[in-house]
Amino acid sequence: MTGVRETFEASSEEPVGARPTRLRPIEVAGSPLYTEAVAPEMEGLPPALFVHGLGGSSRNWELLMEQLAGVVDGYAVDLPGFGQSPPPDDGGLSLNAHMRALVDHLELTDRGPVHLFGNSLGGAVATRLAALRPDLVRTLTLISPALPELPPQRSALPTGLLAVPGAAGLLRRASRGQSFEAQTQAVLELCYGDPTRIPPERRATLVAEYRRRAELPYALDVLCGSARGIVAAYATLRGAQALWRQAATVQAPTLLVYGLRDKLVGYRMAARAMRTFPDARLLVLPEAGHVAMMEFPEVVARQFREFVASAGAVAVAAPTAGAPAAEAQR
Repeated sequence: MTGVRETFEASSEEPVGARPTRLRPIEVAGSPLYTEAVAPEMEGLPPALFVHGLGGSSRNWELLMEQLAGVVDGYAVDLPGFGQSPPPDDGGLSLNAHMRALVDHLELTDRGPVHLFGNSLGGAVATRLAALRPDLVRTLTLISPALPELPPQRSALPTGLLAVPGAAGLLRRASRGQSFEAQTQAVLELCYGDPTRIPPERRATLVAEYRRRAELPYALDVLCGSARGIVAAYATLRGAQALWRQAATVQAPTLLVYGLRDKLVGYRMAARAMRTFPDARLLVLPEAGHVAMMEFPEVVARQFREFVASAGAVAVAAPTAGAPAAEAQR
């Protein structure tokens, strides 16, 4: 284990001039899987795959992918039932089902091994994938991964209640009469360390995406079904499917990112993660909440560049001012 602890104070200003993105449906078993990409700055960059959390989408990664366009050829996936991807035909929303969709995507596109990123639910899925398919993973970056935390933080309990049977109907009734702006604000208060830092144009984008999702007839059912998948994974404490046991078998160098203001994943889990992942580095963001890649993309990107350079796991490193790009082979 590499016990490197980095702590940063950071600005959450958005980068200017985002590059065009594109969606590409890939037919995996059960449904088409959509991805969003930021055009890489040059050809031949190593591939990366970004996996969002519960209730999120590929758009959660736009700011970080913009920052890393000179380092990786990055694609962010919409998990089955989220973002642009429709629910799977078989209704499978377990952790294993989401992982299988990612494996299918990587094998069909022949993009592995990738720099794999995961946030929250996506962090749990990415951990399982890295443990079971090390051939597909070059490095692993986990931002507030949803690994079993018992007991959970009190502020995370309402999210856990999504797994209760009938939760979707209760949420539908509870949200009647609420504006989409108010509903989005509640989500931002839960996920961001300081929602007041979000620029107005970004907030408008988030509200529009929340409105689009809320109008889909299956959105709440998918949300609650995936929450049940997380709870089931949390309850598996022994055996080969236990997430912490799988984390201990991950071969890829791992960058762990935690925010001190995270209301969903306790910072106390950072210490356990550092003890468990065999080759781990830790980035702590004092002002970040649950979605550090959206709050402080510049800082996360800078640390990722340093991480892959030290791990020798990137084909082309980001160039420094006045110098050509350095090459480093894994």
